[in-house]
Amino acid sequence: MAVHPEVLWAQRSSETDETKNVLYLTVNLSDVQPDTLQYDLTPTSISFKAKAGNASKGIEERDYEFKLDLFAEVVPEESSKTLTSRHLAVVLRKKEKKAEFWPRLSKVKVKMPFVKTDFSKWVDEDEQDGEAPAVEEEPDMGGMGGMPGMGGMGGMGGMPGMGGMGGMPGMPGMGGMGGMGGMGGMDFEQMMKSMGGGADLGDLGEGPSGAAAESDDSDDDGPPPLEEAEPAKTS
Repeated sequence: MAVHPEVLWAQRSSETDETKNVLYLTVNLSDVQPDTLQYDLTPTSISFKAKAGNASKGIEERDYEFKLDLFAEVVPEESSKTLTSRHLAVVLRKKEKKAEFWPRLSKVKVKMPFVKTDFSKWVDEDEQDGEAPAVEEEPDMGGMGGMPGMGGMGGMGGMPGMGGMGGMPGMPGMGGMGGMGGMGGMDFEQMMKSMGGGADLGDLGEGPSGAAAESDDSDDDGPPPLEEAEPAKTS
């Protein structure tokens, strides 16, 4: 028994340019056997029948077919088709030139699960004259090397708790601490002061949230001064 292949569709419309007044259909079916293909296009309908699969490669061979009465007329003589190992791609020229899209592919308003929108080709009616939106790729954060404004913090290899800050060459304002390999558990603030770098730990942020470290100025200014002892009373 023949089954329906997946049919993807999209469209463009134009009142003046016939080449932009088209339907895009893709019969999404791999390994169609060309000698079994029966494709028929009329001004009001399209039909497809073929066997797909490859027994020698372990791909099950099955019969596929469908027939659609189109919503409006097309021009078969100005339409085209291309068969590949992955699909049958069809471009149908709409007969009537108009700005409005077809509301659906088929003449009858009935749900056909095997017919689906081709989102790779689809655009909204009011956006079809513009360029397709560019796909933004996420930047390669590989090691965060060379990020602007980070003073050449190439690698940032292993910064747990800012201990062992290996791979942080030449951070500005840090007193020429090139490399800083293997600081381990040393008192970072004390070392900064001894090196005369003048960096304030409060500017370095605290943890991944980037919240500023609290200033050393607080209500706790160290132990209270020693009170003068009263002289011992003599009897």
